[in-house]
This record gives sequence, structure tokens and C-alpha cells, in this order.
Amino acid sequence: MLQGAPDSHRRAKHARKELSLPEVLLWVALKDRPAGLKFRKQHPSGPYVADFYCHAARMIVEVDGAAHGFGDRPLCDAARDRWFTMRGLDVLRVPARDVLDDCDAVVRGIVARAEARLGDQGNA
Repeated sequence: MLQGAPDSHRRAKHARKELSLPEVLLWVALKDRPAGLKFRKQHPSGPYVADFYCHAARMIVEVDGAAHGFGDRPLCDAARDRWFTMRGLDVLRVPARDVLDDCDAVVRGIVARAEARLGDQGNA
């Protein structure tokens, strides 16, 4: 399992209490284990805290609000994605607006990507 540094554990615990509306909506759907997939919310991972993590599929789901397109956030997000990718994880970035507009479609996309990852892992 992907483990977090002590500081990321503290930040994750705090973040679990401060979910954004899109994160809450997505968590309501993911906590019911769609297609039998278990997700964790605000999972500490090395120096980072992943919005959602599916260990079986080795997949991170990040909900990106408008702020992710400004300032140094795109560079920080790219560095973070590289860190996860170097550890064999798939990073799926989902725009917060998509979650608000059609959460069910977002969940279907997440499940499809996770199932594809599981199929790929079986062929490795």
C-alpha cells in the first residue's frame, strides 16, 4: 500500500474534514464501492495527499477546481503526477465542474479506468 510521510498523515486527517462540494459528491458515490472497487478519501501518499485512492487499481483520482489552472499550480500538479507515475500509479484528474454537472458519468469513467487498470495488471 502507498504510505504517507508523517506530515502528509496530519494534512490528510485535516483534509478529510474540509472536503469541497465536488469531493463530497464524488465520495458519496465512491464509498459505496462501485463495481466492488474500494476507494479511500484524502489518502496520504509520500509527501502528498491524494483526493481519492484505489489500491487494487493503483489509481489516484484528483478533483481539480478552477485554481488548478492558475499560478504555479499546473507545474505543482505535473510534478505531483510524475511522483505518482514513477511509483506505478495512474493519476486521473477530474474537473470539479464535471463532478457538479454529472457525477454519475464521472463515476462511470473512474470505474472504467480502474477496471482497465485491473485488466492490464492481470496481463503483466
